[in-house]
Amino acid sequence: MGLPLEGIRVLAVEQYGAGPFGTQHLADLGAEVIKIENRQSGGDYARALGPYFVEGAKGDDGSLFFQSINRNKRSLTLDLGRSEAQQIFRRLVASADAVANNLRGDVPEKLGLTFDALKSANAAIVCAHCSGYGREGPRRDWPGYDYLMQAETGYFHLTGEPEAPPTRVGMSVVDFMAGTYMALGLVAGVLSARSTGQGRDIDVNLYDTALYNLSYLNTWALNSGYDPLRVPRSAHVSLVPCQLYRTSDGWIYVMCNKEKFWPELCEAVGRPDLAGDAQFATFADRLSRRDELTVILDEALSAKSSDEWLRKLRGHVPVAPIRTPLTALQDSSLAAEKKIETLALDGGEEFRMLRSPIRTGDDNTPRACPPMGHDTVEILQAAGYSARDIAEFREKRLI
Repeated sequence: MGLPLEGIRVLAVEQYGAGPFGTQHLADLGAEVIKIENRQSGGDYARALGPYFVEGAKGDDGSLFFQSINRNKRSLTLDLGRSEAQQIFRRLVASADAVANNLRGDVPEKLGLTFDALKSANAAIVCAHCSGYGREGPRRDWPGYDYLMQAETGYFHLTGEPEAPPTRVGMSVVDFMAGTYMALGLVAGVLSARSTGQGRDIDVNLYDTALYNLSYLNTWALNSGYDPLRVPRSAHVSLVPCQLYRTSDGWIYVMCNKEKFWPELCEAVGRPDLAGDAQFATFADRLSRRDELTVILDEALSAKSSDEWLRKLRGHVPVAPIRTPLTALQDSSLAAEKKIETLALDGGEEFRMLRSPIRTGDDNTPRACPPMGHDTVEILQAAGYSARDIAEFREKRLI
């Protein structure tokens, strides 16, 4: 059938995290994503970001951080800070479906990346923006980063043990979700433009994303004044048992988020009496006696190792081991289910990445992001520029 976004061309003016993560979704789904970098300023600074690089890599495409969010893209160099380069960009826009950027909120207008600036080149162009705080308002020119958003919108307050200092989530979840929302908005915009002939701006920002991802907690707070406190052992705020419990050699996470799992757990741990005890009959009862129940279940689960409990409980009670990222990636099921793919740099050096979690029934051959400017000549020639034109652009340091 082909990948679902084949035939869609996206010009991506991006760097570092949120934007590249979002456009990688598009590239994985078959879109032609052309990553535009300014060679004069060193391009996407993630190209040099360590500390881990593909073994043997000699070019500027060897950073494993960079490759982790730029798979399946093409690379073109263009200094959009110069008016002559913006004219080249406008010609590329004429054959594109969308322009994506994750620049500071005041920058897209300066570089001519908005719908108003580009509609005369292509009335159907969709301009997707992913900024820190949006393109309007007093913070439009503020730099914005994931951890700042986590701090400002309550994530630090929600994460970690009650007695510990405020704690961020272990990954850049706001960056990754904002990039994903930008990609979703871009696809929606292109779908509309293809039926109406009318493009538009699509706006996503990190701050709004961080707030929105609080989901039901937002709705509770807006309607009741609810202000959550951290719960020991990474427990659910209201559903019990749903937390870490001790085993004979470590920890295990048990998640009885439906009432039917409570008697199953009681039977499995050798305490069937608990299932019939009125003190623990419902979620509300167990919540009021959470600390008491923690002591009881710790004692029962400490009779066996984590692995023994996993073998006994899996398939009956929702349960999970406590792993590090490294041990999670050593799970044999990843290879068996073909969740890991091997890519090669332009020089032939190989490295491994996890496949996209979006499965379409039609796999593509994964490609590493090439060295900066690798596709510049081919893309410009396809846009109608001659070899002489391109040589002149290079001489002027436009590309």
